[in-house]
Amino acid sequence: MRLGIVNDSPLAAECLRRIVDSAPEHEAAWIARDGLEAVRLCAEDTPDLILMDLVMPVLNGVEATRRIMTRSPCAILVVTATVEGNAAMVFEAMGAGALDVVRTPMLGGSGGTTGSGDLLRKIGNIGKIVVDAGKRIEKNSPAVGTGTWAAMPDLLVIGASTGGPQALARILASLPADFPAGILIIQHVDAQFVNGLTEWLDGQTALRVMAAKPGHRPRSGVALIAETNGHLLIDAHSRIQYVQEPRDIPYRPSVDVAFESLSRSWPAPGAAVILTGMGRDGARGLLALKSRGWYTVAQDKATSAVYGMPKAAVDIGAATNILALEDIGLALADHFTQMRRNGPVRGKRCPT
Repeated sequence: MRLGIVNDSPLAAECLRRIVDSAPEHEAAWIARDGLEAVRLCAEDTPDLILMDLVMPVLNGVEATRRIMTRSPCAILVVTATVEGNAAMVFEAMGAGALDVVRTPMLGGSGGTTGSGDLLRKIGNIGKIVVDAGKRIEKNSPAVGTGTWAAMPDLLVIGASTGGPQALARILASLPADFPAGILIIQHVDAQFVNGLTEWLDGQTALRVMAAKPGHRPRSGVALIAETNGHLLIDAHSRIQYVQEPRDIPYRPSVDVAFESLSRSWPAPGAAVILTGMGRDGARGLLALKSRGWYTVAQDKATSAVYGMPKAAVDIGAATNILALEDIGLALADHFTQMRRNGPVRGKRCPT
């Protein structure tokens, strides 16, 4: 892949260039010293992937990401040495369209680098996702679990990727503190950043937001976020587990794995949502849930940072409703209110 490098530190930029050029399948297309230069260079020569710093003069990485995704969209990986101190900026950048985040590698005293393995792994994973998405970003009878419906809460499950953190924040903020369902969130993000995402989202909503631990069961009024680089699934006892297989899926944790496990194991239909993201992860699983009577929602094109995952779901008929981001929270609240009154209900299909 051809990569653009955006970093105001000459030392960090040189470190990134060396790492990129050390892999025969990659090459550095250009280096920008600030976000504004990156926007210009990307418009002139759009690479396959941009390694984007966050804190820079002239234009920071968040605004640069936002402008690039508007004018000349391409895959963006945030590379920063200040993750903990700038968690809000990290998730703002992901909300603007960045795919993932990794710590900045460092040049060693002997000329070598530390942290290059993590960076190259992230680049490789994004490469697989780009291929799965067609190398283009489009803008603007299984066993039932042993738990009983009476003993388990209603369940809302949400899958998200590129642009997901801010979309999740919007939805969670719109749900009331007494929301009657448990919430399970599968967001494509590296495990080392889940705690930061959890704390950030917890501050955006009246609900409790927590990391999903092995053995946990969803419970009403609590949003649980997948916390490892393994795939989250719900076992036959309605408990959360993590698995490494299938290993060939570039999306970790996989929305499809979680959704399909729920279609097999959750004792009664709930609601499932596919939000903004690159690729197709979650479409197949959403269809499996819909076939089991779940109410399914896909975010619409106009409000998606990247209309990949929702489009894939819509294309195969997996979405009961296609909704703008600002309408999803209200639709979910209405759905679960109806469920409490009348039992499981199906939504009406919206026109694309």
